[in-house]
Amino acid sequence: MSARRYFGTDGIRGRVGDGPISADFVLRLGNAYGHALTAAAAGGDRIWRKPMVVIGKDTRISNYMFEAALEAGLVAAGVDVQLMGPMPTPAVAHLTHSMRADGGIVISASHNPHHDNGIKFFSAQGEKLDDATELAIEAALDAPFRTVPSGQLGKAVRTRDTIGRYVEACKNSVPRGFNLGGMRIVLDCANGATYQLGPLVLRELGARVDAMGVEPNGVNINDGVGSTHPEGLAARVRETGADIGIAFDGDGDRVLFVDAAGNVRDGDDLLYVLACDWQESGRLRGPVVGTLMTNYGFEQALAARGIGFVRAKVGDRHVHQQLLANDAVLGGEASGHLLCLDRASTGDGIVSALQVLEVLRRRGVGLAEALQGLRKVPQKTINVRCEGGRKPADADSVMAALAAAQGSIEGRGRAFLRASGTEPVVRVTVEADDAALVDATLAVLADAVRAAAA
Repeated sequence: MSARRYFGTDGIRGRVGDGPISADFVLRLGNAYGHALTAAAAGGDRIWRKPMVVIGKDTRISNYMFEAALEAGLVAAGVDVQLMGPMPTPAVAHLTHSMRADGGIVISASHNPHHDNGIKFFSAQGEKLDDATELAIEAALDAPFRTVPSGQLGKAVRTRDTIGRYVEACKNSVPRGFNLGGMRIVLDCANGATYQLGPLVLRELGARVDAMGVEPNGVNINDGVGSTHPEGLAARVRETGADIGIAFDGDGDRVLFVDAAGNVRDGDDLLYVLACDWQESGRLRGPVVGTLMTNYGFEQALAARGIGFVRAKVGDRHVHQQLLANDAVLGGEASGHLLCLDRASTGDGIVSALQVLEVLRRRGVGLAEALQGLRKVPQKTINVRCEGGRKPADADSVMAALAAAQGSIEGRGRAFLRASGTEPVVRVTVEADDAALVDATLAVLADAVRAAAA
């Protein structure tokens, strides 16, 4: 991971116009990726064929620029391109596999504001790329831009009926008899990639949908709406007396719920609902996979039911890797990335929402009732800036402070440090069964990190 120049925890991401998130870099990125695919095709097939890549995007205004740049770079490398238009990230993953493409690309910065953007890649199986493949793409960027002979250039076309294809895929993730008839759902699509698909899927399944965040204009993605800003959704649920609220993020791979009382329920809550039901029905296989940030109370609740639990590094790609390593099917993050690998190859907000709704509908319970066995503990995080390349988490004084903090809450919670993959900060987190203990422990540990960062 230390050798990476461009790839972070979820593709390449940054401010539009800066560094790798610029039209000229993305043009070279598409070309490098394209030549890697054509080389693989030439070496692996008895009859050579042009590789094919699908490209989807969310609704931010800079995507017109980056879509064109990727298209040009890939076509110059002899790769055919299918342009999906605005589509959720998991939809592109699914269509990459179902259309037998050689790779998929999503242009999105997920839950970030419009002035950020990013490039995410998928394998032919519709899965996030592994570390080795990402590093190989970075290495290919060192070669000059190359254009194949005119007769070998790729072609680019707009794919037809992508929405219809994916609506059916989502509906097929739940039993044929599943129906949401009579259920009132407030749905917040973050003015992002689910703005068409989300309401359509739920309405076709019979729900009465009150949609918000479905008027993208290029700059309002995630702006006060979606899973990073669920306050408006919670208020709408309370005002309208809806049965439930659902919020996606800008690219549709995260989902949060709001119960009938207007309480926001995060990814840990939704994982608990699924894990308990799947254990009883026999659908659960292997341990549930969470991350370093998964609430300690969630881990305890699973243990009380005899459900195994494994922690991965933060990031849905790391959760995915641990699921595969443990032959497991269910995992996710508190932020709302849920992976149901027996239904989708990657984190999918719409598919995950349907899995939760199916459990609630079949059992005839509300979300609050389904969560009665879960008691999460207070968790707080302080971000400490560390400019100048400093690494305070490695300092002896900080390691000693961390050991002391962990000792003070042993058996009652956790204390840990995490260097951000996108910002010059160390995230200092403490959780325990007592809020006062959390505050006191966090203050001492954060002070130690600040001193080492100065």
